[in-house]
Amino acid sequence: MEQKITVRIANSGDIHFANIITDEMEASAKARGTGIAKRSPDYIVQKMLEGKAVIAHTEKKWVGFCYIEAWGHEQFVANSGLIVSPEFRKSGVAKLIKKCIFDLSRVKYPNAKIFGLTTGLAVMKINSELGYEPVTYSELTDDEQFWAGCKSCVNYDILMSKERKNCMCTAMLYDPKDHYTTEETTADFKKHSKLYERFMRFKQNKILRAFKKNGTPKIKLFFFNLFW
Repeated sequence: MEQKITVRIANSGDIHFANIITDEMEASAKARGTGIAKRSPDYIVQKMLEGKAVIAHTEKKWVGFCYIEAWGHEQFVANSGLIVSPEFRKSGVAKLIKKCIFDLSRVKYPNAKIFGLTTGLAVMKINSELGYEPVTYSELTDDEQFWAGCKSCVNYDILMSKERKNCMCTAMLYDPKDHYTTEETTADFKKHSKLYERFMRFKQNKILRAFKKNGTPKIKLFFFNLFW
C-alpha cells in the first residue's frame, strides 16, 4: 500500500516524537560503529518549538528528522541530527529533509555559513548537490560550545589528539558569499542574454531528465515548500 510522506517544518504538535527520534539517533550511530553528538529529547523538543527543525511523517508514523544549530554569534549554522527511520531509508526522503532544512537555514540565517560533519557517503552526496564543499576543520566555527558537543562521540579522543584539526568525520561547508542569490543571478543573466538562454536550455533538460527517472514504487513523497 502506498504511503504518503509529508516533509515540513516541525512544531509543537510533533513533540511526542522526541524520544523515538533520539533513541533512533543513538541506535543508528551504534549500528554504523561511528560517533554522534548525543542529544536529549528535551533538546529536540526545544528545536521543534523554536521552528528550527524539519520532520517527515506519514499519517501515523515518524519518518525522519533534522534540526538547526547556530554557532559563533550566528556566523555559522549546522544542519544536525539527520535521521531517517529504518523502514523508510533509501526512499529519497533524506534528500528532501536536507533540502528543507537547508532552505530553512537560509531563511533564518541568510548570511551564515552552513556546515556539517558527517561520516555518511549519502549525506556527503546530498550536501554536494546543495552547494557544500569539503573543507578543513579550521574553516568551521571555533565556538567552544559546538566542539563540546562532540564529547559524547566515540571518536572524541581522536579529535582531541589531532588538536581538533581533523577526525573521522568529513567537514563540509556552504558559504553564501560563493553563491549568487536568485536576484543577482537573474539580473546577471538578463545582461548576458546568450548565457541566460544556455542556462534555460540546461534547466529544461535537467527537469526532463528528472521526470524520466523511475520513482520509488511504494512510497509517495510530498515536499512542503517553506512558503506554502
